[in-house]
Amino acid sequence: MYDTEVAVVGGGAAGLSLAHRLCAPPPGARGPRVTVVDAPPGPLRPPERTWCYWEVPGGEYDGVLAASWDRLRVHGADGAEVTGRPGPLRYKMMRSGAFEQLVGARLAATPAADRLTAVVEDVRALPDGAEVRGVTPEGGPLRLRARWVFDSRPLPALPPARTTLLQHFHGWFIRTERPEFDPTTADLMDFRTPQPDHGLSFGYVLPLSPYEALAEYTEFSAAPLDEAAYHRALRRYLAEVRALGPYRITASEQGVIPMTDARFPRAAGPRVFRIGAAGGATRPSTGYTFAAVQRQTRAIATAFHQGRTPAPPPPHSARSRLMDAVLLRALDSGRIDGADFFTGLFRGVPMERLLRFLDGGTRLREDLSIGLHTPVRPMLRTVAELPRLRRRPPARPART
Repeated sequence: MYDTEVAVVGGGAAGLSLAHRLCAPPPGARGPRVTVVDAPPGPLRPPERTWCYWEVPGGEYDGVLAASWDRLRVHGADGAEVTGRPGPLRYKMMRSGAFEQLVGARLAATPAADRLTAVVEDVRALPDGAEVRGVTPEGGPLRLRARWVFDSRPLPALPPARTTLLQHFHGWFIRTERPEFDPTTADLMDFRTPQPDHGLSFGYVLPLSPYEALAEYTEFSAAPLDEAAYHRALRRYLAEVRALGPYRITASEQGVIPMTDARFPRAAGPRVFRIGAAGGATRPSTGYTFAAVQRQTRAIATAFHQGRTPAPPPPHSARSRLMDAVLLRALDSGRIDGADFFTGLFRGVPMERLLRFLDGGTRLREDLSIGLHTPVRPMLRTVAELPRLRRRPPARPART
């Protein structure tokens, strides 16, 4: 006997998106009873954070966006500027709290959806389902039996990989005394920052008004910095590169995203599946996750509503994963200059096509054309090297 038909472990982007889609079947289809198990406030529930993605206007979350832009800019290490419009796509920014409030309200209005709070310690396979085991905030046991379980909790350790870098960043929401920002243009990558020997670094500025912006310092490298180093890098970037006048910090955020060519197993049991970053939704070459989570959860819900096994599909194609593996290895080996690599792509490829490429939405012919705007010889050398490299467990724990 089951307590619920579907249990979703984790109330972040992946868990809430899946629960919402399962509870909104198309006409004539049956929706399941869904129970979302949220972690209680504390270290297992991440602080509010920013998610960015690109799509055409009119998306299902447009009503809660913090901002969006149809003009994007990249600065090379030499200061050369590349600006373009990715139309019909827009670059969109959303705060996790706004998303959780919107989807949480939709679930609260759905009779077939329940939400529980507990620390999940284990998910055990049963002959025709699985049992979620944990501890409630009051200290009591949680035993929840379900026909299907979808687990979005971070993995305790990353799977073996040939290359693992970390995308780590620290950002400030700032307010200036005078108008400093162009709200029509988002700065995706500004490489006028000191570059590490292996990997890359850049500034990232999302203007919210002429006086407000989210400014981040980001690195793709082997290990995170300490907080003081992030602060020094941000102050230097804002003062020396952006020549910003007086400002005050109104909020901050930081994160560490694994960039790896590891294989993420999506099945943890016959009826237990991993979703979100734990299921490989993070794009290895960019760190973007939200758009892939939406594709993944949409496919799971569609399969369920059509009476098929709701197994998560691969969030990224085999061709995309191979190209990402080549890029990660080339960056980590120092074979290519990361700043020059990305600047060259934005300079040589139409911005709309490049964003589709970074989201895995281009055809083979387009991929080959884009490849001609990369350092061909070192990339081909890396392609030849990959089959000889062993996959090894990373020395660092998984952190998201």
